[in-house]
Amino acid sequence: MKAHSTDTAEVLKTLNTDLNKGLSQEEVIERQTKYGANKLEEKKKKTNLQRFFEQFKDVMIIILLVAAAISLGVAIYDGVTHGFDIIEMIEPFLILAIVLINAIMGVAQESKAEKALDALKNMSAPHARVIRDGVEKIIMSSELVPGDIIKLEAGDFVPADARLIKSVNLKSEESALTGESVPSEKFADVMVKENAPIGDRTNMVFSGCSITYGTAIAVVTATGMATEMGKIAGILANEEETKTPLQEKLAKLGSMLGFLVLSICFVMFLVQIIRDGFNFTNIINAFMSAISLAVSAIPEGLPAVVTIVLSIGVQRMVKRNAIIRRLPAVETLGSASVICSDKTGTLTQNRMTLVKTYVDGGEIVDFNGVADGDTYKMLCYGSLCSDGKVVFEDGAEKHIGDPTETAIVLASHKAGGVQDQLNLESPRVGELPFDSDRKLMTTVNLVNGKPIAIVKGAFDVIANRTVKGDVEKARKACDQMSSNALRVLAIAYKELDKIPENPSFEELENGLTFIGLVGMIDPPRPECKVAVATCRQAGIKPVMITGDHIITATAIAKELGIFVDGDKAITGLELDQMSDEELDREVVNISVYARVSPENKIRIVKAWQKKGQVVSMTGDGVNDAPALKAADIGCAMGITGTDVAKGAADMTLTDDNFATIVEAVKEGRGIFENIRKVVGFLLSTNLAEVLVVFLSTVVLGSIAGLGNPFIPIQLLWINLVTDSLPAVALGMEGVESDIMYHKPKSKNESLFAHGLGIKIGLNGVLLTLTTLAGYVFGAFIMKNASGALNHTAGSTMAFMVLAMSQLVQALNMRSSHSLFKIGFFSNKTMNLSLLVCTVLTAFVLFTPGVVTVFGMMMLDWWLYLVGLGLSILPIIVMEIAKAVGFIKSHSHK
Repeated sequence: MKAHSTDTAEVLKTLNTDLNKGLSQEEVIERQTKYGANKLEEKKKKTNLQRFFEQFKDVMIIILLVAAAISLGVAIYDGVTHGFDIIEMIEPFLILAIVLINAIMGVAQESKAEKALDALKNMSAPHARVIRDGVEKIIMSSELVPGDIIKLEAGDFVPADARLIKSVNLKSEESALTGESVPSEKFADVMVKENAPIGDRTNMVFSGCSITYGTAIAVVTATGMATEMGKIAGILANEEETKTPLQEKLAKLGSMLGFLVLSICFVMFLVQIIRDGFNFTNIINAFMSAISLAVSAIPEGLPAVVTIVLSIGVQRMVKRNAIIRRLPAVETLGSASVICSDKTGTLTQNRMTLVKTYVDGGEIVDFNGVADGDTYKMLCYGSLCSDGKVVFEDGAEKHIGDPTETAIVLASHKAGGVQDQLNLESPRVGELPFDSDRKLMTTVNLVNGKPIAIVKGAFDVIANRTVKGDVEKARKACDQMSSNALRVLAIAYKELDKIPENPSFEELENGLTFIGLVGMIDPPRPECKVAVATCRQAGIKPVMITGDHIITATAIAKELGIFVDGDKAITGLELDQMSDEELDREVVNISVYARVSPENKIRIVKAWQKKGQVVSMTGDGVNDAPALKAADIGCAMGITGTDVAKGAADMTLTDDNFATIVEAVKEGRGIFENIRKVVGFLLSTNLAEVLVVFLSTVVLGSIAGLGNPFIPIQLLWINLVTDSLPAVALGMEGVESDIMYHKPKSKNESLFAHGLGIKIGLNGVLLTLTTLAGYVFGAFIMKNASGALNHTAGSTMAFMVLAMSQLVQALNMRSSHSLFKIGFFSNKTMNLSLLVCTVLTAFVLFTPGVVTVFGMMMLDWWLYLVGLGLSILPIIVMEIAKAVGFIKSHSHK
């Protein structure tokens, strides 16, 4: 049964209940068994321990664990064959420590258990007034069942979905569910089409919403998960979290690294066996060489450094009024190519505002806070004929009552007609409350000692009762304002001979003198127009998705620049009638969706995602929550946003400012670029390590006295010191000024796009050649007395050149632009990291005892100069490559 499209008698009959007596206790118990408690079902939450172990599913983390196991195997093998070395045993445990720290950081940054369902549960009314066995009683709302007769009045939360049986001037605040910015008028005696959206079901009230005006008697039609609020909870519970583009890219990178490492190790194993001969000793030696190569090939610090870079981004976002729930969401926002935004409270101020006035015989005028003559009189009369109030506390406005009334009261206040003062000067001595049938409200006030009936309401009704005024001209003005999505009210008055003892509609609301019209709208946020323009400039498609009426939504979208020539605006009903194929074809042309349901919002988000777009969804209501969760990144509003929306979103804007999204996108793009720089830096340095170990073992190994220049502790030092510290500093590189002039990167775009792969290869080869040159040079120059090549001296030179050239490589990776353009010392964190790494490397090279532990020796002073010369060679080559255009500035234009 569709309760909203069925008459009340049939609804009561179908639910087998009595309007006057309600249900019996026996029927209640039977239905509670059948339907369950009027509560939202809770999804079993993951424990912190489960979340901790989930961090180890990442491919890079698995590779690191394998690296730790391999490293431990190498250390044990060396210990058994040559004696245990404590320092060599440190490496596997350090790798394990890195993995554990990374996992702890991931758990710490994620939100405390899913909050969305808890927030929905808390929105439910704790108590309900119900008639059972003919007696009115107050019960816990969780005890309600379909068929219960409930009573509602202003201030009540609605405890369950219910069909109105009787109503008097009823209004319900449903913005969290439907997106409408003003309370919905409700009528018990209307019939609604079966396929009407929630916002048009005017004979229904919904769980979790509130009554702002009037009284009602209703019959419960749905409880718990069967309510509209429950359906949203079900969508949230069933919606799986999507992987962010960054997570997918790092997973692919991990798989690729794993394959390459295994392939290179296998080739190296075969080459050594072929060269040295097939026997047990040679097999073991070749296997251990391959394992050593694998350890040097894996960038142990990459997952931890990426996590740190994202954490730094989170802190930057906080300063820009954006709070991030999940670390990868920082980068995802920078990838956004479509922003689907709710209207009410996100693009608009969620506050009705008087913006136009019209006085009898005049023209439509913009209201800017100044009024005189008839306009001032109209606003003062409108304020006198309003029950709504605007209270000023510490400079902030607090609106109490009907939003259209508070809009008039505030406009009058700005023009000089303060409501409290007006009420003192012209006290109210009689009234006829607003009635949904009459569509009018009337008060009798003593104005300058004379009784005046002030009438406020729908223009068509007042026009039919007006005897003085140019009604036809006013009608054209009303139509013009309405076509611009304004909510229009007419104001008129009637002079009375005396204060009526028993005010009646016939006496007070006929023979009226027309004063004028006021036009109101929930206006756009002033900064949103600029923000939308910036989004378009950045190649981002803005889309409005709202529960409001299509005329209102389109008008706001046009004003903001979301709706432009050639775009389409459709309703949720029209969307329901479209097949998935039709939506796939049309989605790129539709900029406004109005009167939509939560299911519609998810469908829109997923239609864009099918096209490979990275979708951001902003919103503040309960009705936004499922789409916030389904989107690649959901942005909730922190001030007006419900707890449900915040719980489902990846990011919360603490200032509810759409313009903040633009800054967040910019920051996100900068963070992704920094992650690319980090990946490029770490992979190029690790590629150099792999090539040095591979070539020195396979090629130079046949020369007496030469071989692998590095022992495990040297590689460990390079990977954890001269790799990691500059990598973190790269993550703090400033956002480049032209980044918002680029189109969003493709969802499938490789981490190595825009020349990064070339830079990695070029730098890896450069570092390899300089390191091998240092190794061979040192070994030959520092020959022993017997004339044998000095492997230790060569190893010292190789360590110095690789460590110092990695610091130079960090400078190379800062930008595709020349360092002379961006400034050598513009990144203060980088300056500090290079200084620290240089001091630590010098400590290892020049401290007696320490240099020996690292398998190295003191060299002649001029050899250190040669090493420094080799170390700075890569920066000279890269600057030349940038200058001639071989390495181009990355652009998505």
